[in-house]
Amino acid sequence: MATSGSTDFEPDVAEYVEEAFERCGLEVRTGYDLKTARRSINLMLADWANRGLNQWTIEETSISLATDVGNYPGGTLTITVGASGSFSVAETITGSSSAATATITSLPSATSMAITLPVGTFTNGETLTGATSAATTTLSAAVDFSSVRNTIDILSAVVTRDGTDYGIGRLSRDEYLNIPKKTQSGRPSQFYLDRLITPVLKLWPVPDGDTDIVKFDRLVRIDDADDYTNTVSVPFRFYPCFAAGLAYYLSIKRAPDRIQLLKGLYEEELTRAMTEDRDKASFSITPGLSYGRI
Repeated sequence: MATSGSTDFEPDVAEYVEEAFERCGLEVRTGYDLKTARRSINLMLADWANRGLNQWTIEETSISLATDVGNYPGGTLTITVGASGSFSVAETITGSSSAATATITSLPSATSMAITLPVGTFTNGETLTGATSAATTTLSAAVDFSSVRNTIDILSAVVTRDGTDYGIGRLSRDEYLNIPKKTQSGRPSQFYLDRLITPVLKLWPVPDGDTDIVKFDRLVRIDDADDYTNTVSVPFRFYPCFAAGLAYYLSIKRAPDRIQLLKGLYEEELTRAMTEDRDKASFSITPGLSYGRI
């Protein structure tokens, strides 16, 4: 018999909702049914972030470092401007009306700049002036922090200097607080992630040049379930636990007699998926041989 030859099964939000209602012994009848299910989906995805590591939500990010600047966004922070070609990497820009400042870390395109965390709040439409180049341009859109705010955690980081990656260790809040001179410069060897609403990556020592790059693996948020025709940003192996989880969440509100049954199925499916969703590495065990006298 011939197989389908296709591997494109990808339910959208509405199909997951329908599946979950059916498991609860119910039907989707009103717009509010869809609304309450979508809310449950987003709450469930937030819970997944607290459950542990999801490999598909790890994203490698790199940021060019600036001399004597120790604080960086916990992700790439890019602003849209009229033109960026006359500016220089590592120079400070200042807003004409806000007086906010930031350092340019890279120039990704002719109309964008990657910057450090601003000191102050830039105003959409104001003129930005470069401290070194004296170039000017207009900020074309409000600064969007969403990419940075999507960072849940940073798992590991390295600093690249002259083509060589150097691992940097992670500090706790208390360890960072107790560093006596946080402005000491050198090649960064440690980092602390201040997990604010907009996470801040703090490096120590602060960079002593503007040619280094910090690269890190960050755990990011799963995309929200918005439109009912959208698919969800989870891999194929998580489809069963996604449907099971939504059914369990809905049962709490609509089918209390099925809560225990659906909860057990959900936890089983989630455990199976998360067990599979792990780094795998080869390892070997070498038996030790010892000889004793009798």
